[in-house]
Amino acid sequence: MAVVTTSWAGGGEGRRNIFACDEDKKDFIERLASGLEKTEAACLAWVMMSNHYHLLIRAGKQPLSDLMRNLLGGYAGSYNRRHKRAGYVFQNRFKSILCDEESYLLTLIRYIHLNPLRAKVLDSLTGLDRYRWTGHSVLMGKRHRHWQLTDVLLERFGSTVATARRQYRAFIAEGFDQRDRVDYSGGELIRSYGKWQDLNQARREHERRIGDERILGDSDFVLRSLKQDCLDIDAQSRRLRAGWDLPRLIEVVCRRFDVEVARISDKGRRNNLAVARAVICYLGTLELGLTASAIGSALQISSSAVSRSCERGRKYCAEYGLAVDDLG
Repeated sequence: MAVVTTSWAGGGEGRRNIFACDEDKKDFIERLASGLEKTEAACLAWVMMSNHYHLLIRAGKQPLSDLMRNLLGGYAGSYNRRHKRAGYVFQNRFKSILCDEESYLLTLIRYIHLNPLRAKVLDSLTGLDRYRWTGHSVLMGKRHRHWQLTDVLLERFGSTVATARRQYRAFIAEGFDQRDRVDYSGGELIRSYGKWQDLNQARREHERRIGDERILGDSDFVLRSLKQDCLDIDAQSRRLRAGWDLPRLIEVVCRRFDVEVARISDKGRRNNLAVARAVICYLGTLELGLTASAIGSALQISSSAVSRSCERGRKYCAEYGLAVDDLG
């Protein structure tokens, strides 16, 4: 079975720049490196443009959504403080591609690493070889990023590092002169090459749960990917049928932490109040499939604050073995 790799693409709200200076890019990379270590994920390719980014990540033990939620939420807060601004930094949703590594890995990496050339940020492949804001320069040995996985890619091009780099660079150069047949920038779920009628229900459930995602692969890969969601989807559906919704979640969590429901949106950092909000954010998104915007509206906090609270909620729930089904 092919290893599943996901590509994340994100851009600024209203196509505004999300990286205004090198300090912004360094901050983003440091947060990415930390998140990869915590989630035991691996980055195979990446690029940072002024108004968007692409990451190609192989999942670790934790869901990649945990990595992205913490990365984007933390960066957005830091960006706003650094530039003395308020409001959203990223678009409401990042786009993702779940891909069959055997079929699409190389062309997806090429698409990501050619972004600066295609956008005319650089004018030559030689410039790309040393460009600091893409994983291509790391693969070429010009820069070092300890968190970027290089061996798994280079070994596909040759038995020695020198040969592999030469063949990889030729592969990149060949792609610059070609037009990709597939749009890798995210969007609606891509149809597999057959059996589509058998996947419709799973596709609808997947889109409801995941959002703006493509799946790149043959029919069997798509079907396996969609079926992998079924257990979580079924659990969410069961809880919703049992009457679990956001108001009930807030009420039950507040009772558990001895917090008045009317005060759940109060400002301040009282420990039981902060933990209650974090648990609501985490269980609401993970186990009920609620959106960050819906939870944020109820708690009177931003979507990015919901994302930040999720990590605290995750740690608390893991430590005390807490789940929606345990709340009664």
